[in-house]
Amino acid sequence: MPALILDGKRLATEIEAELAVEVADFVENNGREPCLAAVLVGDDPASSIYVKNKRLACERVGIESQLHRLPAATTEDELLGLIAQLNNDDEVNGILVQLPLPSQVREQKVLDAVHPLKDVDCFHPENVGRMVQGRPRYLPCTPHGCVQILHRYGLKAAGRHVVVVGRSEIVGKPLATMLAQKESALGPDACNATVTLCHSRTSNLPEICRQADILIAAIGKPKFVQGDWIKPGAVVIDVGINRLPEGLCGDVDFEAAKEVASAITPVPRGVGPMTITMLLFNTLAAARAQLA
Repeated sequence: MPALILDGKRLATEIEAELAVEVADFVENNGREPCLAAVLVGDDPASSIYVKNKRLACERVGIESQLHRLPAATTEDELLGLIAQLNNDDEVNGILVQLPLPSQVREQKVLDAVHPLKDVDCFHPENVGRMVQGRPRYLPCTPHGCVQILHRYGLKAAGRHVVVVGRSEIVGKPLATMLAQKESALGPDACNATVTLCHSRTSNLPEICRQADILIAAIGKPKFVQGDWIKPGAVVIDVGINRLPEGLCGDVDFEAAKEVASAITPVPRGVGPMTITMLLFNTLAAARAQLA
């Protein structure tokens, strides 16, 4: 039986409707909209599309959005000056620095400069540390989107073996941490997993993947995870977005995987839309936190 398709686009639309109600309530009680400021350096086409999609999502739920577009030749000091300005702007609740940045700019230095209360991507060391300790201020957007997909489809993580393929600071590490926690805002079934974190240098990677009840691919290589790496009946979450001449694809060989898995996210319409929705979720949370 073919796998259930986990429609992230549909879930994102549902959550946006919920957020729109919460944002309207915030505006009614506080007299202004939450505000997300995006910083885009250079003219990378993919980055421009991402920022545009985020702006449109803000409009749909009633969040104000700003775009600060800088030339590719912008110096690190100039960019840090803009970050400082946004940090000190009481009208700005969340700051999004679109990656990648030009080579003359140290990415980590810029991300560390964003005030922790306005760090809606959850990249700042303070926010990462809070998440690891199980008392998060915000959750990183893509990992949170993955957990929301599992939760809203009734797919329990608790007591199951989750294998995460990919150890990036943006997806793999935080997602493994979140799923292994004792508690979650979504309840105990959304965490309490036994998690194995793998990567491209893991020995016997296919064998380890075949042990997974829930297999999450976030390694950034097109169709890297093969159908025979998947245990029959496993849930597959494909975080990858890769551009090939024939179009977009994930990190999983989707056509082969869907014949083995019980449920799988497609690419596109899977994790991607949920990432943007979780950014909106964090922006509203940031606006509330800054009232305290």
